[in-house]
Amino acid sequence: MDPYEELATLLRPAGGGLFLVSTGRAEQLALQKTIYAASNEEEVGQKWRAALAEIAAAKVLILGAPSDVGAGFLRGANMGPQAIRRALLRAGPPKPGVVDIGDVFVVPQLLHDDMLSEAQKQASARALYPQVEPRIAAGLPVSPLSILERALDLIFEIHPGVVPIVLGGDHSCAWPVSASLQRARVRAGEAARWGIVQVDAHTDLLEERLGVRYCFATWSYHASRLLAQPDHMVQVGLRASRYARAHWESTVGVRQFWADECKEHPERALDDIVAHLRARNIETIYFSNDIDGTDEQFADATGTPEPDGLHPDFVLALIRRLGAEFRLCAGDVMEVAPPLQRFPGGTERTVELAARYIDATIDVALGRER
Repeated sequence: MDPYEELATLLRPAGGGLFLVSTGRAEQLALQKTIYAASNEEEVGQKWRAALAEIAAAKVLILGAPSDVGAGFLRGANMGPQAIRRALLRAGPPKPGVVDIGDVFVVPQLLHDDMLSEAQKQASARALYPQVEPRIAAGLPVSPLSILERALDLIFEIHPGVVPIVLGGDHSCAWPVSASLQRARVRAGEAARWGIVQVDAHTDLLEERLGVRYCFATWSYHASRLLAQPDHMVQVGLRASRYARAHWESTVGVRQFWADECKEHPERALDDIVAHLRARNIETIYFSNDIDGTDEQFADATGTPEPDGLHPDFVLALIRRLGAEFRLCAGDVMEVAPPLQRFPGGTERTVELAARYIDATIDVALGRER
C-alpha cells in the first residue's frame, strides 16, 4: 500500500473512531454529515477520502484519537474529539490550510501493540482489516497508540512540514506523537533543536505504572528520553504530585514551572519559559495541553481535575508567546472527558475552552497570532 492507501485503512472519517453499532451510532453519523456537509454515509466516506488527498497541500492537520484506554480510574476522554469538533463547528468553518483527516480507530480494550500477544494482534488485525490481504494486514498496527504513531509516520512521509493537531483522548496519546516527531525531526536535521512544552496538573513522569510502560502517567518520562536533553521538556502548571519539583528535576531532568509561580508572576513565568528554551537552542515545539493543567473551575469535565490551576488567559498567552518565539511542529488538547463534569455546566465550559485552545494552537501553527 502507498501512504494514502494505508492511512485510509488505518483511519476513519472524523467522528468515526469509536466503534458503535446501535447506541450512539445515529448521533455519530449526524456529526459526520455536518463535518463533511454530506447527505449520507457513503458521501461522508467519499469526502473523507478527498480530505486525505489534501495532506500534501495542507499546513495543519486535525487528527482525532478517541482513546481513553490509557487513562486512570475515571474514563470518558474517548468522547473528547467528538465534543471538541462540535464546538469548533459552532465557532465557524475551518481556516484555510487546515484539513481534518479523521480519527484513529479504537478497539476499546487495546492500548499499545507492545502489550499484546501475537495471537491477539492477528485476531484484531483480522477484525480491523478484513478487506486487506492477510499477509499485509498482519503487519498493520491494531492498538490506538500504535495506529496513531504509524499514521503520523505516514503523514510526515507525505508532508514533512505539516503540523498535526491531535484531539485526545487521554494523555497517553501524546506518546506516539512524540515518538513519530522524534523520527521526523531527525530526518529534518533538528534532533537537537526541538522540545516539548506540556501544560498539566500532573507530571506524568513515572517510568511505568503497575507494570504498564505507556499510559497517561508515563508518557512524559519516555518522551523526555527521546529529546537531546531531558530539560528540552518543559512542564507548566504542575500542582498534584507526591514529590516536590526538586525530585523530578534532579532525577528525570525535565524543567518545571509549577502553577503557583505561574499565577503569582505570570509575565515572568512566560519570560522564563522562553528563556529556558532559547538557552537550549530550541527552535521547534510540540505543545501538549492536558486540560487539567487549567484550574477545575474552568475545566472540570476531565478524569482528574485539580484546584489551584492555571487561568485560561495564561494558557492562551503561553500558546501565543510560543508561537511568536518558536515554530510549532505539533499540538494537542488531551483529557477532555465530557461525561465527567463535576459542576453544573462543566461539560459545556470545558469543551468550549478546549476548542478555544485548539483554535489558538491552529493560529500559531498557521503563523498567525491573535
